[in-house]
Amino acid sequence: MNLPNPYFKEVVDTIADIECWLSGRAGPERLATLMARFSPGFSMITMSGTVLDYAGVDALFSHGHGARPGLAIDIDELRGLAVWSDGATIGYRETQTDAQGRRTERRATVVFRREADGLIVWRHLHETPVAA
Repeated sequence: MNLPNPYFKEVVDTIADIECWLSGRAGPERLATLMARFSPGFSMITMSGTVLDYAGVDALFSHGHGARPGLAIDIDELRGLAVWSDGATIGYRETQTDAQGRRTERRATVVFRREADGLIVWRHLHETPVAA
């Protein structure tokens, strides 16, 4: 997918890394690369309303390697909600399906920060389930 918006690209690339990690297609050495996408001050509100910080997401991924064989994650409806000099807020829809046929759909809003070196990091993520 050729995306001109660097924040859209960061969503797509990160979700692809998460898909590979959770499905087990990524090797264990990829965890550090995945976690480097997130700010040390990262926070997340999950679909169930649980609040996670960076350490919580690290634990989630550490224990989740290979936990969802056959996982496929599709992203669409990317939209820029706000953009400023060193960040952006982006919305998107995410649909997950795994080898057991489990399917979840969520709407997500992510706040990005662009570091002084140009690296884009995830600062906050809020997920909301989409009713079936």
